[in-house]
Amino acid sequence: MYWQHKAKVIPVSRGNLFIISAPSGAGKTSLVRALLDALPNIKVSVSHTTRSQRPGEEHSVSYHFVDLATFDEMVSEGHFLEYAMVFGNGYGTSASWVEKELAAGTDVILEIDWQGAQQVRQLLPGAVGIFILPPSLAALKTRLTGRGQDASDVIERRMKEAVSEISHYAENDYLVINDDFDHALEDLRAIIRSQRCEISAQARDHEALLKELLSE
Repeated sequence: MYWQHKAKVIPVSRGNLFIISAPSGAGKTSLVRALLDALPNIKVSVSHTTRSQRPGEEHSVSYHFVDLATFDEMVSEGHFLEYAMVFGNGYGTSASWVEKELAAGTDVILEIDWQGAQQVRQLLPGAVGIFILPPSLAALKTRLTGRGQDASDVIERRMKEAVSEISHYAENDYLVINDDFDHALEDLRAIIRSQRCEISAQARDHEALLKELLSE
């Protein structure tokens, strides 16, 4: 479920915006965490959520945990770039944080679902979409069961949601299969690096060098 939002289109910026989506259990969070350790000048947006804090999670690190009243107020005041209700809980991405980081030249990752990705692309058509797939539905169910966090009925619901999520893979620019973790991580690193080497980005970042080389 999505609300009509009031976030404005974010202006052209120096950083790249990457949207990474995946069905629950595909390994997206672990891959993104490893990617942040492997590459400089890139951050992941910390979402606001109304769901309960789980063991091991840290406020303002894992999520910004807020109550429903605060979340609804943030929605009405246009604080979110995208926001949704997922499994009965609200999730939202801070528009001002994303704008600030991109303006500073930092690459930003949004870990959001396909519906949120559609919202963001409406505001920022240049955002790069990356979809992570599990090697099979059987492997996905094994990973969800192995967490030991959810009851069997919740896992079955997540499996149904996974099929729905996967059906939107073609809306993205890149597809990564998380069969071998190291291989999938290297694919993600290659995607980030390729975006940083695009002609427009290089011309912007090396304007002084280009002027010098073309001065004669």
